[in-house]
Amino acid sequence: MSRRRDGTLWSVRMRASRSAGKRKSGGVEKVSVHVSGAEGLYGCSDIAKVLGEYASRAINHSRGRPDEIVFTVERLLQEPLAVPFLPVATFSCGSPEEARMLIMALLKDAGVSGRSIARGMKVTTEGKGMRGAALIRAGSGGRVEPDSVRGIRVSRIGIDKAAGMRLARRLARQGINTPTVKEALTLASKVASCPGVVAEICLSDDPYYTTGYVASRSLGYVRIPNIKRRGSMSGGRAFFIDEGIAVDKVAEYLEKTPVIVGA
Repeated sequence: MSRRRDGTLWSVRMRASRSAGKRKSGGVEKVSVHVSGAEGLYGCSDIAKVLGEYASRAINHSRGRPDEIVFTVERLLQEPLAVPFLPVATFSCGSPEEARMLIMALLKDAGVSGRSIARGMKVTTEGKGMRGAALIRAGSGGRVEPDSVRGIRVSRIGIDKAAGMRLARRLARQGINTPTVKEALTLASKVASCPGVVAEICLSDDPYYTTGYVASRSLGYVRIPNIKRRGSMSGGRAFFIDEGIAVDKVAEYLEKTPVIVGA
């Protein structure tokens, strides 16, 4: 994240997808399959470079080449909120079965009920192409996102430049200073800062990235290796929220409120 001298920031977002056939009675239905996405907050002078980087990522992604790449460049009309990075930990885990037990224990410690945990595991392991995250009540286990196909898509996130450099040095000491880790940590930090969010679970749908995470204000950002089998394209994300919090308030913060992490 960098600013112009006048302080103006722009939200730059990319989504890449391809068409695929889905068999149904009477023929084959064309559906849009997510391939890649990326976003950040940038000054005007950075936009052209970032668009090129995002396009390269989309075209060379391990999930295959997209048919369509959509960019959205939007000037921010409000000052971003400043939130801290979550602390990072990596747990030892040798298999998806061990990962499942670890996830259940972590989410329980964060205040998520067994019923809600089961619902979250179903969302994140079935891999049915949901674009964003499911919203699950942390106690009752009810799914409450307005659109079960689109889900909740966390957006308008940037990284403070100085804090990002400090983070890179810290992650390098752990051997995990990669764009994937930094972007996931940035997103998880915004989610954890949202009023009413209890915890999050995420499994990447990248078939060659098998480290997922559980995150919350109390747990921090907990990386879990071998969370799925290599080659599996399943994946997903779920946010567990308080029983009494209004869904529209959560969605407004996660999707619309600009946030600078680490500022």
